Amino acid sequence: MNILFIHQNFPAQFKFLVPQLLKLGHSIDVLTIEGTKITGVNYHQYSPARSSSKNILASAVDFETKLIRGEACAIKMNELKSLGYSPDMIIVHPGWGEALFIKDIYPKVKQLHFLEFYYDNAGADVDFDPEFKSTSIQEKFKVRAKNATALLSLEQMDWGYAPTKWQQSRYPERYQNKIINIFDGIDTQKVRPLQKEEALSLNLKHEGGHTISLNAGDEILTFVNRNLEPYRGYHCFMRALPLIQKERRNALTLIVGGSDTSYGAKPPGSKSWKQIFLEEVKDELDLSKIFFLDRISYDLYLKVLQLSRCHVYLTYPFVLSWSCLEAMSTGCVVVGSKTPPVEEVIEHGVNGLLVDFFDTTQLASQVVEVLSNPEQFKDLRKNARATVVDRYDLHSICLPKQIALIEEMGGATSINEQ
Repeated sequence: MNILFIHQNFPAQFKFLVPQLLKLGHSIDVLTIEGTKITGVNYHQYSPARSSSKNILASAVDFETKLIRGEACAIKMNELKSLGYSPDMIIVHPGWGEALFIKDIYPKVKQLHFLEFYYDNAGADVDFDPEFKSTSIQEKFKVRAKNATALLSLEQMDWGYAPTKWQQSRYPERYQNKIINIFDGIDTQKVRPLQKEEALSLNLKHEGGHTISLNAGDEILTFVNRNLEPYRGYHCFMRALPLIQKERRNALTLIVGGSDTSYGAKPPGSKSWKQIFLEEVKDELDLSKIFFLDRISYDLYLKVLQLSRCHVYLTYPFVLSWSCLEAMSTGCVVVGSKTPPVEEVIEHGVNGLLVDFFDTTQLASQVVEVLSNPEQFKDLRKNARATVVDRYDLHSICLPKQIALIEEMGGATSINEQ
């Protein structure tokens, strides 16, 4: 088949799927704004003609921005069509508006949508955290309007797939018969624990200037976000750190993540969320034992997880991060928040530990227990990896399901058999 992928920052969630489709002999074209190159893929770049309008109604800004992007994407598709290009299928992440006008260019081409999140004013991320609770009725209007493009895309798609059952359940009931639960996939062959015979050491330079060498067996606590922000519980983690350090004075804390904002509101003023919450507790911390690693290479990130004695993963009820499952796949003891969709993956006391998102005392107590008694949690480590291998493995579970869905949409078999 000739398959067109559309994603503003390709490959993102499609980084494993595309190479596999190429291996199977499919022809792949991509529409993107700033994608990373994959050998064998034909790239086509599109650019929004302008930014959103000034002085526009606040609840309309998101919709207009996505209309602008969707229109630019459609204009580029129309150019390709005029040159004779006609895909058999289009696979798209509709979250930024690119899917809005696909039917107007290719009305008969089947569409498969990657469905990440459907917003609402209750039951998920909005107003979950009382510290950042919205007080304006206009904020609720913005959330409601945010789903406008999602609904238009749901009307167009032939099938969709969502990474977790909880994320799938967020979409309106009338579309559920067209949505399948398939996770992106974890390469458990690469994302794995250290073997007994393997020696891993890591030299890290502290912001204060000193260098330290870390080795397997060291008392290491890890925390990973794309960006350090409230949506992923950075503020709760930082507030628990003084309590953890008080009990475990030799523990080293490795914090991975940037200083931008991926989700939710930007911080007030000129400081980042990272700075705001570090400054709140810094006088209670031994900063020489804390390493802020910023954004690091994937290989270094995996080494950090392999060395970790305890990994903390906190999130609002929102999209599940790959880092949660990757930490489990490396055999980490994950202390996670008792929030969906984390609860879909971690069963307390079986393959990980769950704590109240807001209870920093409980979080600190649980982390201290793991750091103090690593041998006690051997079974949790094994079960954590087994969970990922059995349910989320890239090569044996997730990719085969994704490929089967695509081939079934191409007419080979019945999708409803999945």
